[in-house]
Amino acid sequence: MNQDSWKDLKYAAGTYAAEWVADGMVVGLGSGSTARHTTLRIAERLREGSLTDIVAVPTSNDTAALARGQGIRVVTLGTLYERLGELTANVEPPPDGRVIDLTIDGADEVDSHLDAIKGLGGFLLREKIVASVTRREVLVVDETKLVSCLGSSAPVPVEVARFGWQGIRVALERTGAETALRQRDGRPYVTDEGHYILDCRYGEIACAQELATTLQAIPGVIGHGLFLGMVHAVVVASRDGVYTMER
Repeated sequence: MNQDSWKDLKYAAGTYAAEWVADGMVVGLGSGSTARHTTLRIAERLREGSLTDIVAVPTSNDTAALARGQGIRVVTLGTLYERLGELTANVEPPPDGRVIDLTIDGADEVDSHLDAIKGLGGFLLREKIVASVTRREVLVVDETKLVSCLGSSAPVPVEVARFGWQGIRVALERTGAETALRQRDGRPYVTDEGHYILDCRYGEIACAQELATTLQAIPGVIGHGLFLGMVHAVVVASRDGVYTMER
């Protein structure tokens, strides 16, 4: 399949999921090429009148700029908590803290349990924070992102403090990873939150939960791209059409 065909699959997945957004929702807007199509379709629905009165929480500065440029009402997560009663029909945050109704985001790998690797776009920390306060987390992918075992093709991005990142790298390599400091234009890539990313290749990951616990315990690790038990549905665009995997 040529590059244009894969772009068509991304478009199909992204626009399909946008139809799940309903009037009055608080929506998490994901980052990446497939999620971009979702944001554009949501904006299109607002303009045509098939969708009204939504509030959006973007997962990156890039997505925030796109959404604002398309006329979508954007708030930060902090503002959402402070002004929830004004912005939505909810009077106060629910006891579980899940203030976002639906988040639609992309992924780099997804397995049959709907566990995922995310973060090759560089926005994993905000994406995970948004997912953690979302009632329904939906991923949009093309069929090439489906794997039998996490780590089969994608590295695990690990967001780390810039201070002493070299020592953090050594600690990550002790977990069995082949590490690479992410670069952009010949310089270390810096995330929206001001951190570095170390891409960690493990090959097929035998126990993702154990690895996630190990990574998070390393001093200086801010977050990692293993999204385990957080995803409720995956919209997959394949050569045979669009289908949904549900937890």
